Amino acid sequence: VQLQASGGGLVQAGGSLTLSCAASGIFFSISTMGWYRQAPGKQRELVAVVPGGGTAKYADSVKGRFTISRDNANNAVYLQMNSLKPEDTAVYYCNGNVNAGGRWANYWGQGTLVTVSS
Repeated sequence: VQLQASGGGLVQAGGSLTLSCAASGIFFSISTMGWYRQAPGKQRELVAVVPGGGTAKYADSVKGRFTISRDNANNAVYLQMNSLKPEDTAVYYCNGNVNAGGRWANYWGQGTLVTVSS
């Protein structure tokens, strides 16, 4: 199972970016999918998660600015980021809880860098 993230880049404060992540490989199903981020010198933190059939949850710092969505048919999750701030600068990682071979396990994408300039 692999999660491939894309969409990062350099953007000015107030701008927007959309991150994408798609799961590939052999697996039965994916439950929760989400995005985490890690800024330089800081621990990885949750940005947003969405269960397979539930309500999305967001970090307080991104509520009202970021929107997570998923495409279950294509095993993909997206993060629409608006009104970006310099403090949003980080490496963003997608995450999925995947059932492969009858076992549930967490998988991480490779990370995509988002840089917000002031």
